[in-house]
Amino acid sequence: MTEPSIFTRILNGEIPGEFLARTDRVFAIRDIDPQAPLHVLIIPVTEQYRDVTELAAGEPALLAEMVAMAKQLAEEHANGEYRLIFNNGASAGQSVFHVHAHLLGDIEKGKLVGF
Repeated sequence: MTEPSIFTRILNGEIPGEFLARTDRVFAIRDIDPQAPLHVLIIPVTEQYRDVTELAAGEPALLAEMVAMAKQLAEEHANGEYRLIFNNGASAGQSVFHVHAHLLGDIEKGKLVGF
């Protein structure tokens, strides 16, 4: 049996996290190392999917719920404008292999992360 991901441990209250939204299937927490004024992680509750490719193939409706939550949070915190990033694989910057999206908002002009 593998250890729960850090996200599952946050969800279970074992590690502190600042929750911004939560449903039965998806939750959102502030990133502890923000790269923009608004930097939120959108995470499915299930650890079944390691990356966005697996999630899209296995449960596209859950991926749609993640995107919907990102849109809702961007409307609440960033005038509806946002950037949504999925890192897919270690060489692409993925360090936690429990699929998650990075929601970035309020990015200063000319300071887009990753460009």
